[in-house]
Amino acid sequence: MNRNAEPSRRTEQPMSFTPMIAPEIYARHPNFHLQSIVVRNAEVGVPQASALADVIAAAEQAALGDDAQRDAHLAAWAEAYRAFGANANRTPCSAAALLKRIRKDGSLPRISPLVDAYNAVSVLYGIPVGGEDLDHYQGLPRLLIATGAEPFDTVQQGEPVTEHPEPGEVVWCDDAGVTCRRWNWRQGRRTMVTADSRSLWLVLEALEPMPSERLRAAGAQLTGVIEALCPNAQIEIAGRSKSLG
Repeated sequence: MNRNAEPSRRTEQPMSFTPMIAPEIYARHPNFHLQSIVVRNAEVGVPQASALADVIAAAEQAALGDDAQRDAHLAAWAEAYRAFGANANRTPCSAAALLKRIRKDGSLPRISPLVDAYNAVSVLYGIPVGGEDLDHYQGLPRLLIATGAEPFDTVQQGEPVTEHPEPGEVVWCDDAGVTCRRWNWRQGRRTMVTADSRSLWLVLEALEPMPSERLRAAGAQLTGVIEALCPNAQIEIAGRSKSLG
């Protein structure tokens, strides 16, 4: 650990980087809520931080047991997927996919410290958590109903390809196209968080029956781990978003 590093700075205030939500989303899911976290200067200075090891271990243990709150929340996401025509068994939300992966392999997949941190929190609380590299992001994030014309960059058989969402699909977009398909199922390649990412936007998404207190607790645990990993990070936290309407 760099003993001369400045302590991380965490603020809870209105963000300069604020996600926008289409009114149709709230019309269909009036109890949808999220927590938005922006991390600047996210250089990992303590990759073996005990806080990361602890949350990964907790997530792996929790995945093998019962959790009524977690399972009820994941069931709500499955219903939301079915509402826009997605097969939640074939293409589950990210939190459900990670839970299934741990149960199959016995451990959380390791990608990089920051990605491992938000994946572990996602499993521990049953909350889809997305991460975007702000240095590759264009404009503000928007959650909306796709027309089917929006571009989505991904990979098939090792080769880059451009896909398009199904009309009516819920997607996250920036000015350049779709950044995450089927709400929180698959992220695009352009804005994905890598080990070289230094500016991040993280979003924790919740539906009824998850209470706001549990969402905030997940966000607090995640930011705590990030502070342990990145002693110089500046972190902004907000719990509300603006409507596109």
